[in-house]
Amino acid sequence: MKKVNNTSLIQIKELAEFIALKYNSFKVPIEEIVQNEGIRLIYAEYGSNSFDGMTVYDNNNFYIHLNTDKGNKRNSTRGRFTLAHELGHYFLDSHRTGLKMGLLSSHPSFLNRKSHNKIEREADYFASCLLMPEQMVCSELHRKKFSFDLIQKLSEKHSVSITACAIRFVQIGHHPIMIIYAENGLVKWKITSNDFPFKWLLLDDNRIPENTVTGEYFQKNNTEDVRRPEKVWAVDWFKYVKDSDIERTFYEYCLPYKNKATSIIWED
Repeated sequence: MKKVNNTSLIQIKELAEFIALKYNSFKVPIEEIVQNEGIRLIYAEYGSNSFDGMTVYDNNNFYIHLNTDKGNKRNSTRGRFTLAHELGHYFLDSHRTGLKMGLLSSHPSFLNRKSHNKIEREADYFASCLLMPEQMVCSELHRKKFSFDLIQKLSEKHSVSITACAIRFVQIGHHPIMIIYAENGLVKWKITSNDFPFKWLLLDDNRIPENTVTGEYFQKNNTEDVRRPEKVWAVDWFKYVKDSDIERTFYEYCLPYKNKATSIIWED
């Protein structure tokens, strides 16, 4: 892939939120945005081992393909985020110009993968800002104590997944949290608020610690045991815990799905 100029996070945020706020709705009508831009939107079955979404420029027209085999159905939370991600490729000048001029080839986008590709990270950030504009989210968070219920209610209001909502909370929220995503018991990625007190996980060959809610899920595969906030010890999740923090506890909420799990960790 040839080089495409990067876009600053401030520019991405301002553009995405300008578009979103024009529609003045907590549930941003992204299919209406697609229609207003004259983009051809195609939902089709491309296989469960294939991509989530793809943006194509052909014969002076833009096409967005969404893979329903990966859960990207119309109005689903996954489908909405994938579509918002693909709109990032359309609205961001460097992406759109790159597609038109052949500097950026049409390429598949994948959810749940932490991309090292700057272009994909920019599109993810655009999607977060489009679906959850900071102005709206912060007004809803004002003077509210953090809890998992707060994330859940925000996700429902903006029609996004809990994981997407939690990631947005990391970016603009008012309480430090950590998000960990794992597959088959192995950590694939994590993100933390800047002020989260611990940065390093207690991992052995990248494996989720056994004495955690998520660790127990991968051992027992019982979803009923994890769908509630549970207290966990700092020493069971994190490295470099000081003697003075031996008794320190956090809350963990595990969101399991088959061989995958996303955990949200926070402290009172």
